[in-house]
Amino acid sequence: MLSKIHYTATVTNVGARTGNVKSDDGVLDLEVRQPVALGGPKGNYTNPEQLFAAAYAACFGGALQAAGKGKNMADATVTVKVHIGNELDGGFGLGAEIHVSLPHLNKEEAEEIVQKAHAICPYSKATRGNIDVQLVVV
Repeated sequence: MLSKIHYTATVTNVGARTGNVKSDDGVLDLEVRQPVALGGPKGNYTNPEQLFAAAYAACFGGALQAAGKGKNMADATVTVKVHIGNELDGGFGLGAEIHVSLPHLNKEEAEEIVQKAHAICPYSKATRGNIDVQLVVV
C-alpha cells in the first residue's frame, strides 16, 4: 500500500491489442497490434510487451543510478527483454531479462549495484514473485 502518491499516469486503451493507447495529456498516443510473431500485421505498431519493456528499462535505470550513487555510472545501459509465452498450467505468462552494462565498474561492483537496483526498483517490486526476472550483467 502506498503511504503517499507522488504521481499518477493515466493511459486509456480502446480496441485491446488491435487498438490505441493514449495518455490523458496526449503525449503518448500509439497504435497497438499483436506482434508479428503472434500473428499480428507488419507495420509501425507497438505492443504491450514493448511498452512494458520500455517502462521497466527506464525505471530500472533510475534505480540503478540510485543504487550506484557515488560510483562512476557513466554510459550505464539497461536493456529489458519481455517474453510472452505459454505457462505450464495453461494460458499465457510473461518473463523478463534485464541486461545491464556498467562499463566503468568491475564485474563484482556491477553485480552488487544491479542487485541493489533490483531490490528498490518499483517495477521489480511489482513483478517479484509474479514473473520470472533474470538479471544479466554484461
